[in-house]
Amino acid sequence: MSEADQGAVVDLLGVLAYAELTAFDRLAEDARMAPTLTGRAALARMAAAEITHHVRLTERLVELGADPSAAMAPFTSALDTFHESTRPSTWLEGLVKAYVGDGLAADFYREIAEFLPDPDRALVLEVLDDTGHADFAVREVRAAIAADRRLAGRLALWGRRLVGEAITRSQAVIAEHDRLADLIVTGTGDLAGIGRLIERITDAHTERMKALGLRP
Repeated sequence: MSEADQGAVVDLLGVLAYAELTAFDRLAEDARMAPTLTGRAALARMAAAEITHHVRLTERLVELGADPSAAMAPFTSALDTFHESTRPSTWLEGLVKAYVGDGLAADFYREIAEFLPDPDRALVLEVLDDTGHADFAVREVRAAIAADRRLAGRLALWGRRLVGEAITRSQAVIAEHDRLADLIVTGTGDLAGIGRLIERITDAHTERMKALGLRP
């Protein structure tokens, strides 16, 4: 692996490691808004899975000779800004954020992971596997909408706001980190390839909104 390639791997693992750390924080916080003990326990288990992913990523960064804190530091501002601007005010908003917002980010990182050599490609795909949040979020949100149809419009607006903020933050991360940008451009081949990547991510987002019973 060339020095440039390893730098791109370190950048991707760094942003993912911080994303998993913040996911742990958010899920643990959102668990306290759960209306039932079942919901609280479900989110607590998901938070535990996220911190396990964080540890796996930081261990790999050490293997690559990188300092995990230094690898994560360049991405803290962008991710913190996203989470501060999309802080959920209700249990259902938190579930939609985890399913829609985190799902879109995971799709984006999966696409980039395909350009990596193993074992880093396999590691990234592993930590991006669903921790059980998807099915749980879909059940909870659909049940809430069935009980009160007025929730659908508000949650759909929230979902659209999340995807807009997520895309803006993702663009900022790429624009500010040349090695990640070069990895994407090289991996996709040309602008048409980048367009197809964005289309796949957008299509997946649309399907997630539909799964929740929300209008994209």
